[in-house]
Amino acid sequence: MKIGIYGGSFNPVHNGHVHLALSAVAELNLDRIYLVPSLISPHRSSAEYAPAEDRLEMLRLACQVSEKLDVCDYEIRSCRKSYTFYTVEEFRRRFPDDELFLLVGSDMLLCFETWYRFEDILKSVSLAVVSRRNGDMDELNRKAVSLCKFGRIILCQASPVEISSTEIRKKIRENQNFSCYLDKNVVQYITSSNLYSR
Repeated sequence: MKIGIYGGSFNPVHNGHVHLALSAVAELNLDRIYLVPSLISPHRSSAEYAPAEDRLEMLRLACQVSEKLDVCDYEIRSCRKSYTFYTVEEFRRRFPDDELFLLVGSDMLLCFETWYRFEDILKSVSLAVVSRRNGDMDELNRKAVSLCKFGRIILCQASPVEISSTEIRKKIRENQNFSCYLDKNVVQYITSSNLYSR
């Protein structure tokens, strides 16, 4: 089987995340892709994180659009800083005979060499990169060439959807309409739970 791993804060999960996951499923012919919300990201401030259980529930709602999308709570249950190396180790333990793909956005590829034990990550998975902004493919190609000595790097051809969780949270705080960026069930959940409004 071909298994995808897609980590992030998902704070909140938006249509860009889902588009990226479904694009990877189609392009890489994945049997399943697991979205893995972080507890404490090594790369981003967690000051504005919604509670872990809320982010998990929003992911479950957003993933209902496809039976190939699933949610994994491993990083949240681990109760430590969410280093991808440990998540990849866990998936390798669960799927010892399957082909694993780690899905990242283009911003993460550009800093991938700063990740904890990035060389070991690339020994266990193929790194699948999806552009998050228009016009960055030349830069991504150069970075992929510099990393390919450590493992397999795949640049996916999906068109980027330029949506930011930070901007969505700002719109919510300022009482602006944000519903076009999110699954309708996620919008309803945010509204009923009064998330991000403070």
